Amino acid sequence: MTVNVETLEKLERKMTLTLPVGVIKSEVDSRLKKLARTVRMDGFRPGKVPMSVVAQRYGYSVHYEVMNDKVGEAFSQAANEAKLRVAGQPRITEKDGAPEGEMAFDAVFEVFPEVKINDLTSATVEKLDAEVGDDAIDKTIDILRRQRRTFALRPQGSTVQDGDRVTVDFEGKIDGEPFQGGKAEDFQFIVGEGQMLKEFEDAVAGLKVGDSRTFPLSFPEDYHGREVAGKQADFMVTVKKLEAANLPEVNEQLAKSLGIEDATVEGLRADVRKNLEREVKFRLLARNKTAVMDALIANAELDLPNASVQAEIERMVENARAELKQRGIKDADKAPIPDEVFRPQAERRVRLGLVVAELVRANDLTAKPEQIKAHVEEMAASYERPADVVRWYYSEPRRLAEVEAVVIENNVTDFVLGKAKVTEKKVAFDELMAQQQQA
Repeated sequence: MTVNVETLEKLERKMTLTLPVGVIKSEVDSRLKKLARTVRMDGFRPGKVPMSVVAQRYGYSVHYEVMNDKVGEAFSQAANEAKLRVAGQPRITEKDGAPEGEMAFDAVFEVFPEVKINDLTSATVEKLDAEVGDDAIDKTIDILRRQRRTFALRPQGSTVQDGDRVTVDFEGKIDGEPFQGGKAEDFQFIVGEGQMLKEFEDAVAGLKVGDSRTFPLSFPEDYHGREVAGKQADFMVTVKKLEAANLPEVNEQLAKSLGIEDATVEGLRADVRKNLEREVKFRLLARNKTAVMDALIANAELDLPNASVQAEIERMVENARAELKQRGIKDADKAPIPDEVFRPQAERRVRLGLVVAELVRANDLTAKPEQIKAHVEEMAASYERPADVVRWYYSEPRRLAEVEAVVIENNVTDFVLGKAKVTEKKVAFDELMAQQQQA
């Protein structure tokens, strides 16, 4: 087959496909005969429906299916012969003026671009590093202690302090009118942990059991309750119960309760350090990977296939609607979400995917089985039963494919860091953790 490919603009191409009418008719007849053997219609026994009746009822839909199949096959064969890497689905339209006994179609489509990656030795990448110090271990152990704290009633006459658990009744009004969620009885919260707005916590501080206080409270503009966001309310709160927190001591009993194999204080600190170092490693890798990907995009030249960008936008819109539905938003599947909301992110993803794929192909950065196995085992090590986690990953090809993608990104990161001009930057443990949470 001789394939003539016409370049329209940048990545857009056009080719003409021809199909013998006889081939189409023969396939339609074959499918209708096969359908006649199983179709059920009123007034006829199974397999005894006349072909004329089957053709009248199903002829159009079968013809449509055959046309789609045959044109699709012809396009795939032509694209393969022309050695084209097609991006997305072609737009196929029937063409007038075909020779006798043939049908002609124009197929307009995009091809994947050539990706040019400039000399990476001229790229600059800032690589972060962080250490796990004793202060980070102390803070983590304090968090573990708070997770296992108990509460006991404070002596009569005690006042509310940070860390106390208080039980209160409260009622709020806006312009003198109650509002949804503005009233509660026997409501518990821990003072100083940000469970309530600061003005609410400040109003409770210093009160005793039985004390009440009225105070104004301004809801932030970005408050999760949209009906009260940005508004000011008047509240009255009454303290009904006051309990002090009792934190467990840092000792062998605490280590044992946490399932530490070496149930000593030293063993506890060593286990916390190991887990923190693993977490820091993954967070640093994520941050440094982002810096590498930014450098790759900045040092690559390519045209973006619109079909790939549009497909990515549609996928992101679909995910956004699914998330809205999960949050209970009514008619989430019909929510109007303009493509432009996701276009910049979609373009970045498509561009990065093409650049990474080219770098992997050109430098053999594919994920090796031993790399995938090592990554799975490292992730599983933070769980109570690592072997079960490893089996879970290997029981589903899709999960392993996700791990493979991560390993390839890690290979790309290491490769670029080995080529580029790298500047090292130390970052404090707390800063690294905070930045990752915001990302």
